[in-house]
Amino acid sequence: MSDHIHIGIVVGEASGDILGAALIQELRKRFPNAEFSGIGGPRMLALGFHSYFPQDRLAVMGLVEPLKRLPELLRIRKFLREHFIKNPPAVFIGIDSPDFTIPLEASLKERNIKTVHYVSPSVWAWRQKRVFKIARAVDLMLTLLPFEAKFYQEHNVPVEFVGHHLADEIPFAVDKVAARKILGLPTEGRIIALLPGSRASEVERMGQLFMQSAVYCLEQDPGLLFIIPAASPDRYRQLHIELNDYVDYPIQLINGHSHEAMAAADVVLLASGTVALEALLLKKPMVVAYKLAPLTYKILSWLVKSPWISLPNLLAQKLLVPEILQDNATPQALSAAVMHYFENPDEAIALSETFAQMHLELKRDASARAADAIASLLNSPTRTTN
Repeated sequence: MSDHIHIGIVVGEASGDILGAALIQELRKRFPNAEFSGIGGPRMLALGFHSYFPQDRLAVMGLVEPLKRLPELLRIRKFLREHFIKNPPAVFIGIDSPDFTIPLEASLKERNIKTVHYVSPSVWAWRQKRVFKIARAVDLMLTLLPFEAKFYQEHNVPVEFVGHHLADEIPFAVDKVAARKILGLPTEGRIIALLPGSRASEVERMGQLFMQSAVYCLEQDPGLLFIIPAASPDRYRQLHIELNDYVDYPIQLINGHSHEAMAAADVVLLASGTVALEALLLKKPMVVAYKLAPLTYKILSWLVKSPWISLPNLLAQKLLVPEILQDNATPQALSAAVMHYFENPDEAIALSETFAQMHLELKRDASARAADAIASLLNSPTRTTN
């Protein structure tokens, strides 16, 4: 295939912009004169990507905001559908944002435009019947995690497990002493990192809980030091106010530097999310906790098919790290789970070794593998509709 091609890409949030920019760089190695357009963020724009709309117009979260913005989102999708049908790209790539991109992929695939979706929605965990809609929408699914690829293989959806970009970015060897020096922390002694979440609602639910858990841990070992890396300046202000009740305790608030904070720690207490994968890649024993509004939790408990919520357990397909959820997430329970690692150091070491093996499995040069898979699709015969 000629390298004078047009590739369509749509991303809806900052994490997609990171993946999109790395993918563009790898695709350019294979197709030096390729042109890229659609919707992208600042990293993609810096590489010459043409975005028809600002990426942040797609970045909606929650239940209410998407409904408020629905007319605008539908207008944007209609424009993209008509534009790409009129000016067919060699391939269209939707990165994450499945509620927006998968229907667009389906419309384009109907017109014999090759389609790729990069980053699987959690279809293996809930609303599993979405896999049939995805099968109709994509010529290729690119997954970050191996168990996701297995799910698609079982449903006869063309899939490639490319690995996780965080496994490529986070160094395999973790220098705890160096991380402590960077943060100005003592190089000796036990340190526990508390990560109560990146959203205001998460910190509201988990912040005080984690601080109370720290107090219970200190009753067992007064020599502990706790650090809380705030995910943003807004979360720093929010946590600073919450810490007013804990000024007499060794709990130190840090602005950002979550990776360094986890690297500096002996154990991490965290709110479930991508941060659990980051802690795994940093080889840190962890306790995963989460609380939702009671009705939301009840609905999700009914919908979700997976027995686990955290990525370490999902990757292992067994309970590798404690998951303490909802009413069970008490300061007493969390502190007991954290202190268990200090009381059983052999378990903590074995867990870190398991995490090292998982890091190797996920470290696959994800962007290059994704670009290779897309290049193979481009070089395959064009489909024809029946």
